[in-house]
Amino acid sequence: MLKTQLLHPEILAALGGAGHGSKVLIADGNFPFGTGANLEAKRVYLNLAPGLLTVTDVLRVLVEAMPIEAAEVMQPPAGEPPIFVEFRALLPNMELKKLGRFEFYGTAREKDTALVIATGEQRIYANILLTIGVVMP
Repeated sequence: MLKTQLLHPEILAALGGAGHGSKVLIADGNFPFGTGANLEAKRVYLNLAPGLLTVTDVLRVLVEAMPIEAAEVMQPPAGEPPIFVEFRALLPNMELKKLGRFEFYGTAREKDTALVIATGEQRIYANILLTIGVVMP
């Protein structure tokens, strides 16, 4: 048994194989998991049912498990989704880089995306792409 909050073996393995600069996508239930991200990225499906698990549930655990250097979000054409407030609370002092929908898909499809986590999140535009930082000695 591990002492960390993150216990999921596939996520731990994917993070262990990733490194500084690799990206982790936590995606809502509407995200095109098969075509909207790097086809070679490890996919972990945590979308048990609508609303289970949420993007913020997963983010809360990942924040404690890995260094995060940057965060990119999918920005709708008008307004800011309420979930961005929760992202900022979980990632204090970090700017959310806002990308349009198709720009976000393009960025998620790049080869640096190592892990895609599918959630049952029902809120729209609730996708976040995290860049793994470095652990200083």
